[in-house]
Amino acid sequence: MAQYDSFARFYDGVNGEPEDRIAQILADIEEFRPDAHSVLELGCGTGAILAGLGSGFSLTGIDISSAMLDVARRRCPSARLLEGDITSFSLAQSFDVVICVYDTLNHVTDVALWRTVFANVAAHLAAGGIFIFDLNTLGRLRDLGDMAPWVYDFDGNTLIMDVDFTEEPLSRWHIRVFEHHSGDVFTRHEETILELGVALDTVREELAREFTLVAQSDTQGATPTDFSTRALFVARRNPF
Repeated sequence: MAQYDSFARFYDGVNGEPEDRIAQILADIEEFRPDAHSVLELGCGTGAILAGLGSGFSLTGIDISSAMLDVARRRCPSARLLEGDITSFSLAQSFDVVICVYDTLNHVTDVALWRTVFANVAAHLAAGGIFIFDLNTLGRLRDLGDMAPWVYDFDGNTLIMDVDFTEEPLSRWHIRVFEHHSGDVFTRHEETILELGVALDTVREELAREFTLVAQSDTQGATPTDFSTRALFVARRNPF
């Protein structure tokens, strides 16, 4: 199974609605590509971001998990949703905006393939198109690796998650969901998700092959560092 296939139907219950991230994406589009008509999301998951962007765009999403896409089709029926790998997709279409958020890029566990993703995004962007993405930083992954397991109750179910970062820069997210049926009856669903931590200077160097960075911040609006909780980027495709 692809990553997140086991977790797909619980994902939105655990994470809630991404209202703040949607608002930031819309603000970035308004500032850097206000005439945008088409959006491609890499790693669209359950379609929560696409659904929140509204009806003003032609929407396309790609995800490797068929189970996540099943949820996305219900959440965002107007979008074109495709099963595929973000490191090797090829679409006969260009887009005004490509987004890749909620640390989807960290799930690409070979830094050489990040370069492939950046090149592929550039090839699918229209002239002047922008690429909006975010990352879990090395510092954030180290912090998560030092934390006790996270226990979260939702919809009558319980999630237990811990992050192992002893093989830095590769992190292993161990996720267990105990689905409650009745009384003391539960079904256990288990999955391990991999994320790669990459130094932000390396990210900027690889990005510069195809893009000009037009905005970057941490979650507080400051310039992101390897110790930030998350790094947010907006980049414009360089002219061919």
